[in-house]
Amino acid sequence: MGVLERVFHSVLFEVLAVSLSIAGLAIFTDHDVTRLSGTMIVIATMAMCWNYIFNLIFDYFVKGERVERTVMVRVVHVLLFEAGLLIATVPVMAYMLGVNLWQAFLMDIGVTIFVTVYAFLFNLTYDHIRLWVINHRQAAA
Repeated sequence: MGVLERVFHSVLFEVLAVSLSIAGLAIFTDHDVTRLSGTMIVIATMAMCWNYIFNLIFDYFVKGERVERTVMVRVVHVLLFEAGLLIATVPVMAYMLGVNLWQAFLMDIGVTIFVTVYAFLFNLTYDHIRLWVINHRQAAA
């Protein structure tokens, strides 16, 4: 995956994740949607940067075609990514929403559980669509 595609992948992932996370937090908390939106945009920006860096590192250590990754490799990928992100985002969420670290941790865990499942499904789908596009372009050439 080249730089441009990695950026596209990250932005697409985050736009969908932010929209769904704001909706979920608005349903399950009493925070203002505007405040939630600002918080989630900051966290998404942090996540995009981490996504790019983490996937470069992960791809360096886990060789081969992405579409051939086992379920276990995908589970480890998502868990490591989310653990690293959680460490950085809890203090930010606490500050921006004016809650204590425990409340921010609980909200962030809710978002993390959602995003973990979402990331697994998003990346699995993305990889298969990507392979289909590559094969389709090669067949057309």
